[in-house]
Amino acid sequence: MKTKLFYIFPVIFCSFLLISRRANAQSTGEISGKVLDEQHKAFPFASVNLLNAKDSTSVRGTLTSDNGLYELKGLNAGKYLVAINVIGYKKAIKGPYVITTDSKPVTVSDVQLSIDAQLLKGVEIVKQKPLIERQIDKTVLNIENSILATGNTALEILEKAPGVTVDKDGKISLRGKQGVNIMLDGKPTNLSAEQLANLLRSTEGNAIQSIELITNPSAKYDAAGNSGIINIKLKKNSNYGLNGTVTAGAGYGTLPKVNGGLNINYRNKKFNIYGDGNYGFNKSFNETDISRVNGTTIDKTYFVQTGHNDKKRTNRNYKAGLDYFINDNHTIGFFVNGYHGNGPNTSNILTLIGDKPLKVDSSVVALNTSDSKYTGITYNLNYRGVLDTLGQEISMDMDYSRYFETQESIFNNEYKNAAGGVLKPDYIFRNTSPSLVKIYGAKIDYVMPINKDIKLEFGAKTSFVKTDNNFIFENYKNDKWENDPGRSNQFVYDENINAAYANYKQKFKTTTVQIGLRAEQTGSKGNSITEQKVVKRDYLNLFPSLFINQELSKNHEIGFSYSRRIDRPDYGSLNPFIYYLDLYSYRFGNPFLKPQYTNSLEFSYSYKKNLNITMGYSHTNDVMTEVLLTDTAKKTIFISQQNLATQDSYNMNISSPLTITKWWSSNNNINIFYNRFETPDLLGVPYSSGRLAFTLNTNQTITLNPSTKFEWSANYESKQVWGTLLIEPRYRIDMGASKSFMDSKLNIKFAANDIFKLMKSRITSTLPSQDYVVNERWESQVFRLTCTYRFGSKEIKAARQRSSSSESESKRVKSGN
Repeated sequence: MKTKLFYIFPVIFCSFLLISRRANAQSTGEISGKVLDEQHKAFPFASVNLLNAKDSTSVRGTLTSDNGLYELKGLNAGKYLVAINVIGYKKAIKGPYVITTDSKPVTVSDVQLSIDAQLLKGVEIVKQKPLIERQIDKTVLNIENSILATGNTALEILEKAPGVTVDKDGKISLRGKQGVNIMLDGKPTNLSAEQLANLLRSTEGNAIQSIELITNPSAKYDAAGNSGIINIKLKKNSNYGLNGTVTAGAGYGTLPKVNGGLNINYRNKKFNIYGDGNYGFNKSFNETDISRVNGTTIDKTYFVQTGHNDKKRTNRNYKAGLDYFINDNHTIGFFVNGYHGNGPNTSNILTLIGDKPLKVDSSVVALNTSDSKYTGITYNLNYRGVLDTLGQEISMDMDYSRYFETQESIFNNEYKNAAGGVLKPDYIFRNTSPSLVKIYGAKIDYVMPINKDIKLEFGAKTSFVKTDNNFIFENYKNDKWENDPGRSNQFVYDENINAAYANYKQKFKTTTVQIGLRAEQTGSKGNSITEQKVVKRDYLNLFPSLFINQELSKNHEIGFSYSRRIDRPDYGSLNPFIYYLDLYSYRFGNPFLKPQYTNSLEFSYSYKKNLNITMGYSHTNDVMTEVLLTDTAKKTIFISQQNLATQDSYNMNISSPLTITKWWSSNNNINIFYNRFETPDLLGVPYSSGRLAFTLNTNQTITLNPSTKFEWSANYESKQVWGTLLIEPRYRIDMGASKSFMDSKLNIKFAANDIFKLMKSRITSTLPSQDYVVNERWESQVFRLTCTYRFGSKEIKAARQRSSSSESESKRVKSGN
């Protein structure tokens, strides 16, 4: 059932154009004219709006061409006004003009615009957007001017987002639930947790404009992500001429960090050429202590493990693109986006072993080293066309992505007796894990307004994914490396997803309703070549969605939403490889892991857009959960993904941006949630766990003067349960200050992350049979200084803003980390 939607895109596109052409052919009236600037020269890209003379409602609009001319064709009979509006100029209104069924085209006399000095003065001082902005369907973090984002990576910035938690391995949760779909500029990243963490660590904060948190997406979005979508929007520039930004920064906690970047943009009437490159170098460490008891009530072994890991990471990410404005309404674009990173790790691990607490019978001293390299690149070709002034629009994307990662690890284990002497020969082994992922995708979206109150949306999408993972395990014997075929493996995974959706949106007097349906057909094949295990799946799913928003009065709004979503296993979690963290700790994949399905309900209330309250419930079947268990026979501890039967999640989120004084603003968010997991069989017995928990975020901004600002934020995560893990509270306080010079061209920011060194992680098991405690600390306290210089043209033209229609696919890649 692998319908290749590539073939039907041209047919759909032509059909849409025919529909638009037929609709426009029903009306023949025409109004045209020319707009001049204050020097009597042609004014290109001026905004022209056609108004109904009876009530001044907007009928349609257009932009003037390069020579200042405009045409409004296909008009119904009636009486109209022509309004010309450009930022910095006084608004001009001409008319009325009468169109009848048999009238000749109307030519408006030349309109000369005059500068509005008062308005232009106001344009020079642009009000800065708040750090956290609440909208009806999402929460927006305006990162671009935030002090606390300075010098940080995208992953570190997400740790500060309201309702978002990031664990020690870079896994992201939203409002207490994992399974978040991460997007870059509206395009799904489609990466595994490990490779996604690498990508976000490689994306420097100075390249980010904003982050959108969407907890209950519509049918237009991919059905993946049971807890919602996080969309990271990169910076864009719409000014004419050549302009850009140079950034350089340094940080220090226990070890040094450096970051820098260049963003450059050139735009004229026909082209927009842009590019940026960013570099980051980071030395850091983490310390892990694991205490556990292995065995039965009769025979027990006690392990006390302490480990120190030094990490060095070098990241480079880049983006370059070109937009060509065919005319006022049609744009074609191309861009390439990529990243490259590498870094060695060195771990020193001491494991003490005994048959009683605090007694040491033997020990293992390990020096483990690894070196990883990872690259990713995406090519995108896109088109956007505005078919009429009512908002009829079509957009198309085609993408190709390639990700490659390899990691080579060497494990050197020395066995000692109780006295510290040699107990037996050293055990030395290594593994290499190259992984290649290729993704092809195409997508088309069409928006068709019926009138000002009714809008239809349609779309289709296809993606093809191929992964090739190789795992080579070698033992060091007789002064040479020997392959261990029993532990080596090759895993190849192929997947094709075809999707189509439709949305119907209608606005009544005070009520807005949107109904959507998305269909996704998935075919996949996982082939463990070495073990000769093949898992095939072919399934079709429907994902309905419903949104209702009711305006009770000017200050009060309520809303309701429902959606069904899916989370497919990432490619690495299906991979049956065993990745060793050390001699007694490892993780492995599960080729029989099934996708999970979630039904979500959400109620919302808003007072003056300042107090926002949402209450939600979701039920997930076959919930994919990372479990941490012990193997009593091998006396090891391991991590793997398993399907638990169900997860029920309840949450209430309260957010309130406040303006305390003219110089003090505050954003506050509290999320209260309860997650309950159940399954009939885990380690041979029924399992059930749940706990009430909450997260608290507050951000305070103090503006001393237009060029000086101070920020501080606090984050608290209470004790919570996830799957079989019981996670102790985590909290931090960040602070920052910024100062602008040279008419805001030069900006210096200072930021301190986790200023009181409070962040740490402590995990135990909710299973009575699993007796372990995992404690971890990392270099969370970091002080950073960043300088940013903006250069080039600040000329603002009345040009159409570029709106990226690129939303195609690149997902769930797995890599060893």
